[in-house]
Amino acid sequence: MNAAARPHRLPPPPEALQLRDAAWHQESIARTLKHWDGHSDLWIFGYGSLIWRTEFPYQEARLGRIHGYHRALCLWSRVNRGTPERPGLVFSLGLGGSCAGRVYRVASDGVPDIMRALWVREMPSAAYIPRWLKCHTPQGVVPALVFTMDRSDSSYVPDLSLEQTVGVVRQGRGRYGPCLDYVLQTADALDAAGIYDQRLRTLARALRLSTSSDQTVHHAVNR
Repeated sequence: MNAAARPHRLPPPPEALQLRDAAWHQESIARTLKHWDGHSDLWIFGYGSLIWRTEFPYQEARLGRIHGYHRALCLWSRVNRGTPERPGLVFSLGLGGSCAGRVYRVASDGVPDIMRALWVREMPSAAYIPRWLKCHTPQGVVPALVFTMDRSDSSYVPDLSLEQTVGVVRQGRGRYGPCLDYVLQTADALDAAGIYDQRLRTLARALRLSTSSDQTVHHAVNR
């Protein structure tokens, strides 16, 4: 079977979505912070919407890079940028390579509230695995909280083609708005920060061309 004919993963059925409650979030946060001394500031690494919609106070922001993972639109979104019936896609981290983004230092006294809000935003399900990874910045290496992909989760979709990805992104709309806006705003934010991501640039170009073509056809039909 050639690459073009290789089947891709279908979205999981709506009933497969398991939303996590506040008690689960608190247990997950406690596991993540088990080695924190309660007094030190913490770092949080953003590689998607956290770059342009941070939504928490921070003391410092730096450009940073983690190694061993790369940015990928490989997570079915059935809450934030889609629904269980019509999922969109959001960014996660695939294995291999490296990923540039922005890393934020948050004050120790704000950590509990920030973590609760971050878990509500990023962990409606258990598709991410929070990890502490070395983040390389111009000022040195810092240990940063990073949300990585749980590749055993039913939301993991590593093998969509560019054409398939464009179709899913254009259909998705969730509690935070259209998936299309999410992807394009992330692409624009990376460019503005001087972060080069060729795959995302290629996808953004394809999305804009597709949207432009639709608008041209719509205008012609309604003349």
